[in-house]
Amino acid sequence: MSFSRRTTLVAGAAVSGWAMIPGRALGANNQVNLAAIGIGQQGGNILRAIGGQPGVNVVALCDVDIDSDSPVVPKDVNPKYSVRGWMNPNATPAANAAKFPKAKKYRDFRKMFDEMGDQIDAVCIGLPDHSHFPATMAAMMMGKPVYVEKPLARTFQECELLMQAEQKYKVPTQMGNQGHSGDNYHQFKLWTEMGIIKNVRHVDAQMNGIRRWHTWGNVTGYPGGEKMPAGVNWNVWRGTTPKPVDFSDKLHYGNWRGWHQFGTGCFGDWGAHILDTIHEFLDLGLPEKISATHLVGRNDYIFPLESTINFQFPERGPGLPAMDIDWRDGVGNRSLMPKELGGDEGKELWGNGKIIYSDDLTFKGSTHGRPLQIVPLDKFKDMLRSGQVSKDYGKHSTHHANFIHAVRGDEKTRSPFSVAGPLCQMFALGCIAQRLGGEYTFDRKTKQITNDKRANSLLQDEVRKGWEQYYKI
Repeated sequence: MSFSRRTTLVAGAAVSGWAMIPGRALGANNQVNLAAIGIGQQGGNILRAIGGQPGVNVVALCDVDIDSDSPVVPKDVNPKYSVRGWMNPNATPAANAAKFPKAKKYRDFRKMFDEMGDQIDAVCIGLPDHSHFPATMAAMMMGKPVYVEKPLARTFQECELLMQAEQKYKVPTQMGNQGHSGDNYHQFKLWTEMGIIKNVRHVDAQMNGIRRWHTWGNVTGYPGGEKMPAGVNWNVWRGTTPKPVDFSDKLHYGNWRGWHQFGTGCFGDWGAHILDTIHEFLDLGLPEKISATHLVGRNDYIFPLESTINFQFPERGPGLPAMDIDWRDGVGNRSLMPKELGGDEGKELWGNGKIIYSDDLTFKGSTHGRPLQIVPLDKFKDMLRSGQVSKDYGKHSTHHANFIHAVRGDEKTRSPFSVAGPLCQMFALGCIAQRLGGEYTFDRKTKQITNDKRANSLLQDEVRKGWEQYYKI
């Protein structure tokens, strides 16, 4: 299904209108008419957060399973997931749609844009990783500001094309790494400007929680042969992926993340909440070398049980020397505790987050918007007392409010595709190393893996027939 001629005309008018007017010409009282694509689980959280902003009117809702009121729970689900939102009846598409009874409902975003394109001012997207790209590109082609959950897209190429589309269509964009509007963002920005964070040589980052695919054993192919619940638009769920996979509860809901073809594993999920400010404010860009230094359970279909991926970056300017990052995921795959925290005897560091090592200081950080601490803590307290650093980072809009303010022309988004794109391309490179193992050299100018044809081919995917239009900028 392609956009109709009517949709194309609306898109052309929207793009030219946005490019010409500083601040979108909205309706009465500066109201923003919002459409949401993907409204279960995290998509529902995004819908409620953005749809609940003052002056936002939710006019359209789209989900391949929009009337579902009972989450699909895998038969072999680990009991540790009992508190996860995806098993909460209130996280279903039907429950979230009920909160916006006046909104029109769809199972195909293409039909939604075809019928309501001229009634929509902004779009939020909370879909599986493999579906981020076509829905986001469709919104941008229509001239709509777009908020899309992290990671920006599944493949390196898709991130590249979305950055190009941002430049072409000139609409406000925001990736949903919510902590990028929190204290950690404003602190990291301030501390780099003040020279407190400089000359960083190494970062240890980790997320060690159990993931859903960790209980699946040795997977030798895609699942299938299960009865699909009534009302699921499986054709749209597949999206651009060329592989003719059947419905399975190991794909929908939530379990898509563990598959190389559909998700980005733990790295794409949590990297955006742990490494985002490091990547932006240390001007990392793309690595020049990526190495899988530790893999347990490497599999052609799903992500490993454990992985350590090393990224090396060249010197980038004054105060930005060559540095590297070790990313660790998997239960028990932990960094060593820094000596500033009593790690002289090889103790392991517990908890999700990062340790940042510079020439002068060591910083300990958690995830999302939580601010950094200088370690040891006594040193941090001394620096606070002397006024060298401050805990006052000002008051700022939330990530969701920041997007709506940008739609109105009152603020700039903090995680636009120009910032989020290179970050997610780093994730895509790491996912290739997790999939294949090995060590890869990367040309930052040509944006190609230069020492392995198979790895380089995974920078992009084949495109399913009928979905090619989204890959043409």
